[in-house]
Amino acid sequence: MNTTPVKNNAHRHRFELDTEGKLSIVNYQTVDDETLALVHTEVDESLEGQGVGSHLVEGVLQYVEQNNLKIVAACPFISTYIKRHPDWNRVVSTAYTSTGF
Repeated sequence: MNTTPVKNNAHRHRFELDTEGKLSIVNYQTVDDETLALVHTEVDESLEGQGVGSHLVEGVLQYVEQNNLKIVAACPFISTYIKRHPDWNRVVSTAYTSTGF
């Protein structure tokens, strides 16, 4: 299991996870001072099906919660993850929709 921490690369507007030298990312856009729109998730093809994407999203959501932020789940992968883990709805913004940010 990957225990590498997910890092916020604010300069590139993305969260990053290094797995065996391969970078997985979640791109985001800043909606307002307290909200990030998570717009795209990308995992290296060689790592697909190994739980890397879930570990990445979990790390992003933990970062969001620890920093008192909210998210807009504009990325289908993240939207699906939250549907499967409804306890994370606590960090989903109610002020914006996935298409209206």
